[in-house]
Amino acid sequence: MRLIFIRHGEPNYEKDCLTDNGIKQAISTAARLRDENIKAIYSSPMGRAKETASYTAGQHKIEVQILDFMHEIDWGDKGGVAAATDKLPYDGHPWTLAYKVLTDTGEYVGSPNWPEHPFFKNNICMDYYDKVSNGLDELLGEYGLARKNGLYECTKENDDTIAIFAHGGSGAILFSHILSLPLPFVLTTMPYGVCSVSILRFDGDQGDMVIPRLELFDDMGHIESFKEEKLHFDK
Repeated sequence: MRLIFIRHGEPNYEKDCLTDNGIKQAISTAARLRDENIKAIYSSPMGRAKETASYTAGQHKIEVQILDFMHEIDWGDKGGVAAATDKLPYDGHPWTLAYKVLTDTGEYVGSPNWPEHPFFKNNICMDYYDKVSNGLDELLGEYGLARKNGLYECTKENDDTIAIFAHGGSGAILFSHILSLPLPFVLTTMPYGVCSVSILRFDGDQGDMVIPRLELFDDMGHIESFKEEKLHFDK
């Protein structure tokens, strides 16, 4: 089985849709994916992701299925109106906090204990982490891949290719969870651009334990024009 992940095109965040250039990018992405034997297309419920997905769906003549759990993530202090001294710095922005977590002491570099750091433990984004992770496992289970000890057990053989169109934040959680990588590591070392194409592959016979493989990451060769982004994604 193969999972193709595509981030949405250049957005108008205020209107939650694509810009004119974003539409061109989405059309180019559909052309890029023309020869992929895609059996199902999924999208975040947000407008910019659904619009991006619609061009590939039209190319393959299949309907876009909505995955509510792939909605872009939110962030901030879980304490709400806690005292200012207790609030998360940088408004709880996960990308900035990930950099701080990894560089302040080095204690969390490569550590599986990153969810216990106060920057994440008390952050709304962790509710989204759980929601996205659980949703992905349920979806992959439908394709014969059962989560087990951080990997996947092949419960039935499947060679389908599916595509998921979503966002910078929910996509980062996808890579973190499926590949069992610390989220701060993914947020800081694996940025990917608008309409980028990444591919995860799950090879295994029924009964095998499957180690997901990152076959392709951040392919933007099909995009003619895009703005260089700072490591920041709006909600």
